[in-house]
Amino acid sequence: MAKETLTFKPKEIVKKLLAPLSDRARDIIIKRYGLGKNPDRMTLEAIGTEYKITRERVRQIENFAISAVKKADSYPKAIEFFNELQEMMDSFGGVVHENDFLAAISDDEGSQNHIHFMLVLSDAFFKFKEDDDFHHRWTTNKVLADKVHDSIKNLCSNFTENDLVSEPELITRFLGELKDIVDDDKTRAFAKKWLAISKNIGQNPLGEWGLVKSPNVKMRGIRDFAYLVIRQNGSPMHFVEVAKAITNTFGRKAHPATCHNELIKDKRFVLVGRGLYALAEWGYTKGIVADVIRAILKKEGPLSREEIVAKVLKERHVKENTIVVNLQNPSYFRRDKAGKYAAI
Repeated sequence: MAKETLTFKPKEIVKKLLAPLSDRARDIIIKRYGLGKNPDRMTLEAIGTEYKITRERVRQIENFAISAVKKADSYPKAIEFFNELQEMMDSFGGVVHENDFLAAISDDEGSQNHIHFMLVLSDAFFKFKEDDDFHHRWTTNKVLADKVHDSIKNLCSNFTENDLVSEPELITRFLGELKDIVDDDKTRAFAKKWLAISKNIGQNPLGEWGLVKSPNVKMRGIRDFAYLVIRQNGSPMHFVEVAKAITNTFGRKAHPATCHNELIKDKRFVLVGRGLYALAEWGYTKGIVADVIRAILKKEGPLSREEIVAKVLKERHVKENTIVVNLQNPSYFRRDKAGKYAAI
């Protein structure tokens, strides 16, 4: 992805902004925000230990230093640079994932830290801290941010753990939730960036979207990978082919025997032939051939042998003779004078 280009150097601007501070205050800000040679941001506790003061005292010095920077003569001179960052954030949709926004500007962690500090300094930006539903995010428009938050929550509430949708369908659903915002091409362009702030919705390796807690998005074992490859195939697969597909698609080694043992224990799959598995969500009836016949007859009522064979073959990959043999079991089926079979 091409990087966004700033007309200024954030490190130089921040250095000028920090110049009026005392040595200790400047050092604490540098350590707190990773503005020195070491880009790692230090905690209040770590800085307090180094200076032999409490974490609360460090916080007080940090807050005082930020206030002092805003009051210094160097601050108004940097307004044009804050405005440039604001324009850039607006071009990203006005509500941005913190890490994504910073990464779009620079790959250098140190530069990202300096830009982040500029966001902290300017009243043009508001930060929402990470919570159970969202990552750290920034906005230039709190009203818009609240609407985006609500729309994402509504979108996620309408997903079940089994739902998987393509990216175009996801965007369409999201735009439906955003109908009270501006309905134009810009909204569509911003939609994916807004979705990135959510912790609850994500993309699996096949490019499909769903709830992050779903095994269809965050796979935990062979069964979950098998579900995705069979679903992608669109028709029943032999467990040997499933194992090969898992390895080829996800780069995860899957032994055929292990795959077979896992699938047969999972309710998402139905054994529809010798080693052939289909997804239960496709409407396949679980059980042996006799169970399938009984389910069909209970739903349809009495049927001829030909009708039963045709319907069972849609459910199971077996020989016709296997179906006929099962129909002869008097404990399960009876044949009337018209030659039609019913379940007992």
